[in-house]
Amino acid sequence: MKDWYSIGKNIRKCRKAMQIGQDKLAEKIHVSTNYIGNLERGEKMPSLETLVALADALGVSADVLLHDVLENGYDVKVSLLHEQLRKLSSKDRECIYAVVETMIQQFTLQ
Repeated sequence: MKDWYSIGKNIRKCRKAMQIGQDKLAEKIHVSTNYIGNLERGEKMPSLETLVALADALGVSADVLLHDVLENGYDVKVSLLHEQLRKLSSKDRECIYAVVETMIQQFTLQ
C-alpha cells in the first residue's frame, strides 16, 4: 500500500522551507487555501495538473513531492541531494564534491 499521505507532508515541508503560508501557495497555483490544507493533511490527492503547478510554485521537481511513494528511491535521493546542494555556495559545493570523490575512490579500492 502506498503512503499517499506523504505527498501532503512533502508539500508542507517544501512550503515551510520557502517560508510561505498556505494562502500564498494557494494564490500561486489558483486554488483555495482550504484545498492546500486538505492536500497537506492527506485528505485529498492533487491532480497531475495541480501536482505540476505545486512543484513549479515550490521550486522543486515532482519527484521531491512524490519521493516517498516512488519505487526508484536512488533516483529520488539523488534529486533531493541535488536540491540541497544547489542552495549552497559554490565553495561549499566544491568541498562536498571533493569529499564524495574521495569516498568513492576509497570504496572502489576495497
